[in-house]
Amino acid sequence: MITAVTTTRRTDTNILMSDAACMQRPSPLDTQDSAGSALPLLIWLSPAFPVGAFAYSHGLEAAVEAGDITNAATLQAWLDDLVRYGSLRTDALLAACAWRAAVAGDMAAIIEINDLTLALAPSRERHLETTGQGNAFVTAVQASWPSDVVGELAKGAEPVAYPVAVAVAAATHGVPLPALLDAYLVAFAGNLVSAAVRLGPVGQTDGQKIIARLVPALREAAQMAASGTLDDLGAAALRSDIAAMRHETQYSRLFRS
Repeated sequence: MITAVTTTRRTDTNILMSDAACMQRPSPLDTQDSAGSALPLLIWLSPAFPVGAFAYSHGLEAAVEAGDITNAATLQAWLDDLVRYGSLRTDALLAACAWRAAVAGDMAAIIEINDLTLALAPSRERHLETTGQGNAFVTAVQASWPSDVVGELAKGAEPVAYPVAVAVAAATHGVPLPALLDAYLVAFAGNLVSAAVRLGPVGQTDGQKIIARLVPALREAAQMAASGTLDDLGAAALRSDIAAMRHETQYSRLFRS
């Protein structure tokens, strides 16, 4: 009986302490305007947002068929190279430049960056991948998160590259550049891991382990892009580019790229 009373008193004390903490006035950081937060990215880069990302493997399907990716270790190495030296690094830089141009209200620069992004696609299916998702993103975001700048981009550039579309939308809705880059890179890597899980070389648990191990490289790529310019563009993930080209003539396949 004594023990029960003691336990009750301790519980009451904990409740009182929790109530006191809840009564503290929040700091300005806790109450900042949501327009400047990363909240829109959670929606736009969610698998539920209708851009059709699930339909693309970025050449992974051809790499699996060729035996370049057979297990978690080889997939990890493949994706790490994409982040550090390949398309993910390039996309992050282009997204950062498009974000800055949108913040500055420089539509001519946005169009030029979009044209450059399309020109850098090394294969027909990579071009399809970025434009298919880019155009779908513009359609969906204009229906639910309309923006005059995104509308001008859609009129001035046809088609629209995916990293440019996301970056311009983020800039016009007050999403900070670091948040944009972190979220874009994680979503891109996550989609590729999801494709690999469906192709069979790894299971879902190994896939999540791979994403966790990629975080340091993803952060590094985001930081590089945040301070980089178009002069920093350059990629050397040649096996990935070749896999994307081989996928165009792959006989049996699940994905569009």
